[in-house]
Amino acid sequence: MGAFQAVVTTGIYCLPPCPGRPLPSNVVSFTSQAGAEAAGFRACHRCRPYRAEARLTSTSELVCRAVDLIAEGALDVGNEAALAARLAVSERHLRRMFHDHVGATPDQLARSRRAHFARRLLDDTDLSITDIAFAAGFGSLRQFNRVMTATFRSAPHELRRRRRRADRLVADGGLTLRVPLTAPADGRLSHLARHAIRGIENATTTIYRRTVSVDGDPGVIEISAAEPTDARLITHLPRIEGLIHQVDRVRRFLGGRGWDAFEDGIRAIVADHVGAAAAPSVLGEIVTEYGAPIAGLRQFGLSHLFPTMAVLADFRGTGVDDECALAIRDYSRHPRPNLSR
Repeated sequence: MGAFQAVVTTGIYCLPPCPGRPLPSNVVSFTSQAGAEAAGFRACHRCRPYRAEARLTSTSELVCRAVDLIAEGALDVGNEAALAARLAVSERHLRRMFHDHVGATPDQLARSRRAHFARRLLDDTDLSITDIAFAAGFGSLRQFNRVMTATFRSAPHELRRRRRRADRLVADGGLTLRVPLTAPADGRLSHLARHAIRGIENATTTIYRRTVSVDGDPGVIEISAAEPTDARLITHLPRIEGLIHQVDRVRRFLGGRGWDAFEDGIRAIVADHVGAAAAPSVLGEIVTEYGAPIAGLRQFGLSHLFPTMAVLADFRGTGVDDECALAIRDYSRHPRPNLSR
């Protein structure tokens, strides 16, 4: 059975368990919100499936890789043909695989993700509709209005009027958002606290903070456990455009992935040479020596960005032996994916 159930007599799809009780003969299942929407159904106003994580599962490695690339913004700057080329398949084959596993085309999945993220921003924040359009990855306000109306059967200003009183998040500083999860964040926060790197991370068992780079400019994120199904995220970013990709990155990070593939590789190299227990301290020395300093973050307990590939390509050793230093230089010059997976 699919994760989402649509009712053919009402034209609505839900995230079970929904209070509605339709006849089983009138129910059609879908594996994704995008699939239900591509088939002409709209999200239920009661269970609000757009607020849930897009729990797309597929046995196809190709589809999973494509979905990850879409989440990173591949279709913000390119088309389906370019996406297929990155995956070394034909556009026709890619669309056929998405039809079989998702129920929607790659473009339809990308539009659905943007629309759902924008709907959550309309509920949870007081951002202007224009800001929300660009934060969700839309190219123009006209495109935003068209997609939102097609997805939710209402214009953005009408959707905002419908938000529930408990949805609005108020914070003193930063932009506060909810991040839907598949598992409670508590255990992940405890793990992050044990492995935090001084300078770029400051973590306890209840809150995690780190510096981030947005196109080379520094920012800060704060994550805390909110409810079993949600984490609370506060972002302090240099710009709001493309916020959807930063939030998706946080969701995957809380699900067990590393924040950055290059950073993960350096962490793995240092841990292999000095041991897991000593690695955070050594990495903190490397960050202090080679990372770009950021002023004004004392209140967060943060001070630097993680060093870039270009900087560590000339790494000469801080708290590590010559063999480890050589491994860091080699990896920085020729990064290998999934080194720490």
